[in-house]
Amino acid sequence: MGMANKIRILLIERKMKIKDLAEQLGYSGNNLSNKLKEDNFSEKELLKIADILGCEYKAAFIMTDTGKEI
Repeated sequence: MGMANKIRILLIERKMKIKDLAEQLGYSGNNLSNKLKEDNFSEKELLKIADILGCEYKAAFIMTDTGKEI
């Protein structure tokens, strides 16, 4: 599941609209909608979105053969 889908799920859970999140990010609604369509977010943006939505954001690489998280 891509980050855009995860963000959409969180918006539903938090009873927020894309427009609400866009305003808090300082984006236009169209800009955020385009980012969601393209699933194109920087890690900095994802950290800010997590903060706004009251979540913890974790990024990790997990080795598939050993399960080791890096």
